[in-house]
Amino acid sequence: MRNRTENQITLAFIRHGETPANAQRRYLGKTDESLSECGIALLASYKEQNRYPQADCLFVSPMKRCVETARILYPTLRPVVIPEWEETDFGRFEYKNYEELKDDGYYQQWIDSGGTLDFPGGEGRAAFIARCKKGFERMCGLLREAEEKNAERPVRVSAVVHGGTIMAILSAYGEKGYFDYQTSNGGGYLCSLDIREKKVRIKEAAEL
Repeated sequence: MRNRTENQITLAFIRHGETPANAQRRYLGKTDESLSECGIALLASYKEQNRYPQADCLFVSPMKRCVETARILYPTLRPVVIPEWEETDFGRFEYKNYEELKDDGYYQQWIDSGGTLDFPGGEGRAAFIARCKKGFERMCGLLREAEEKNAERPVRVSAVVHGGTIMAILSAYGEKGYFDYQTSNGGGYLCSLDIREKKVRIKEAAEL
């Protein structure tokens, strides 16, 4: 049985595999798109290279691209869905790429702001981070409940989410800025998580 005084958890945040929109460098938020064939093949290759850590439990965004990625990487685990971890709503920019947006005045304003302005007709960064934090706290609460019920909390946790979700959570609980936590499809970060006394803290995060 696990020592209850040990609060350390290994948490892997993994970005979903590539979709057609990702390959075309489109802003992919609320559009519920599946993985592409190339995305599936690359995930399988990464898995064969043992790029992803083992996990005792699995959390996932409800969107298709994350659920499909989780099924490929962890086929024996039943994922727990965190609704708040859906990707941000890009509003006017949704499913468009630079070439389609470069002459849009709103887009230029957003670029000039360093990506800090709200997406026109969509979601603001502060609201998105708050939403992702709520989902993160939900996950931590479920881990605490597991400990209370079983006297043994999972120590290896994986979460298959979106690039924006990773940036939101790690910038909120980690030591770097929002864009410092960007990662490619199938990439991610391995974190050391401490939830002692209901205070959530990510102590460190290294790229997978």
